[in-house]
Amino acid sequence: MGIEINACEESRMAMRDAVGLLSGKWKFSILMELATISPLRFKDLQEAVVGISPKVLSNELYNLEQNLLITRTVNNTKPVTVSYSLTKYAYETQPVLLALIKFGINHGRKVRGK
Repeated sequence: MGIEINACEESRMAMRDAVGLLSGKWKFSILMELATISPLRFKDLQEAVVGISPKVLSNELYNLEQNLLITRTVNNTKPVTVSYSLTKYAYETQPVLLALIKFGINHGRKVRGK
């Protein structure tokens, strides 16, 4: 019984960690954009993620970088540009993103009765 309780607690902690890492209004959109086209410059990401402010995008990118999901590359151009891309580790989120997309499509159909 002790093993089941520990395994259950480990699962709870893992779920909290994953949800904490990926939660928020914008992280999934940023990850989806970078999974589609990568690398992207800051301005391109801002245009692709409709409604996000530069400050919020900057904070989200910093958080994703700190959690090893994206890399930030300073390009030696004039003026200097910065581009972002997914890390290999970030591709582990793809099944989660695809599952959420599938669930969202099915849920929308169910709620609308189609």
